[in-house]
Amino acid sequence: MSTAAAIVLFVGITAYAVFGGADFGAGFWDLVAGGTRRGAAPRVVIDHSIAPVWEANHVWLIFSFVVLWTCFPEAYASITLTLFVPLTIAALGIVLRGSSFAFRKAVIRTDAQRTFGAIFAISSVIVPYCMGAVVGGIASGRVPAGGRAGDPWSSWVNPTSILGGTLAVVVAAYLASIYLVWDAARLSDDHMVAYFRARAIIAAVVAGVGAFVGIFVLKTDAEYLFDGLRSRGLPLVILSAIAGVGSLVLLLRRSHTGARLLAVAAVASIVVAWGVAQWDYLLPESLTISQAAAPDGTIQAVLVAVVLAALFVGPGFVLLFVLDQRGGLPEEGVEASDR
Repeated sequence: MSTAAAIVLFVGITAYAVFGGADFGAGFWDLVAGGTRRGAAPRVVIDHSIAPVWEANHVWLIFSFVVLWTCFPEAYASITLTLFVPLTIAALGIVLRGSSFAFRKAVIRTDAQRTFGAIFAISSVIVPYCMGAVVGGIASGRVPAGGRAGDPWSSWVNPTSILGGTLAVVVAAYLASIYLVWDAARLSDDHMVAYFRARAIIAAVVAGVGAFVGIFVLKTDAEYLFDGLRSRGLPLVILSAIAGVGSLVLLLRRSHTGARLLAVAAVASIVVAWGVAQWDYLLPESLTISQAAAPDGTIQAVLVAVVLAALFVGPGFVLLFVLDQRGGLPEEGVEASDR
């Protein structure tokens, strides 16, 4: 039972990395788009891309927290007590990001639009960095077992957490730029296609360099994770590298659909590789999955709820993304006469 719950947990984390990551990455490109006039065209594509789905993406974060809290309460207690600083910053950033994104569209004055736009964009960088730092703190063994609090600062201000936070921002930007190439193509905006393709190529190269540097960081600061990545997690690491390189090649050859699929595969593979590398620990090397597990009855109830959600909520998610990709959602600015 505990193994099944852990797999469900990592599925939720992976989904959030892929969908939520692209969402945050769009905010990064909003941040660096330039002033009001210079950044107008990229921001139109960004708003068009994320407006219909940005709220839905955070369901995966809530799902992951609920599964962790319910099925592995000891690990949840240790993580939240130790890493409450980055988690609080991330929660505040998510609230500010969402409200600012909505208010930017509602206000009329240019200075107010700039203010809300800046909050949205800056939060889009802070949140993934904090999430990556949390992962780094867990993966490097800085969260103690037993529902106890570790050091509130060194747990997320350390080499592995800095690496995790930086890579989270870069990978989010990489994912978003590839998605935005696709969306610009749907809008038949060749200039923006070229604009975001260039940035996707740069982000892909930076992500690759960051991953290479990460080898040396993990070797010295997170030995258990490093050993797992070069043994049982190695096939997934290789798959991620191949998918990443393939995505870059397809971008250069202007094959947008294939590049997007391979980018998703690259990110999903490396997240799953993290889970496989530290298996069967939830908190390396102090708390295993079986030790942290709630009673079987509790886990069974959660798994039943997950199956029911997949049956009843899953189709709604699929329909949302299908309609979005086909330009069938009026709220994203597609008039009925244009369809």
